[in-house]
Amino acid sequence: MHKSNEHSLKEIINELLKEYKLNDKLRELKIIETWPKIVGSVIAKHTKAIYIREKKIYVTMDNAAIKEELFYARTKLMNLINKELAEEYIKEIILK
Repeated sequence: MHKSNEHSLKEIINELLKEYKLNDKLRELKIIETWPKIVGSVIAKHTKAIYIREKKIYVTMDNAAIKEELFYARTKLMNLINKELAEEYIKEIILK
């Protein structure tokens, strides 16, 4: 029987993403895209920057009261973000 060289497009794309180390960037874009849905429009308006390093999300806020509110909701936010990513990826949220 012949060994098939055929691969699904999904497999090829996943291999390319892995090879060029783009998975983290795609996760970051997904989080930025869904941030307003996760936290709501008011909090999203006060968010100045979001980036990911070593499975940690760094969020810069421009409002101290909202930052403190998010501080206490970090675990819930982390769970919602991981649910959006469909994997347990984010290990910590750091607010600035």
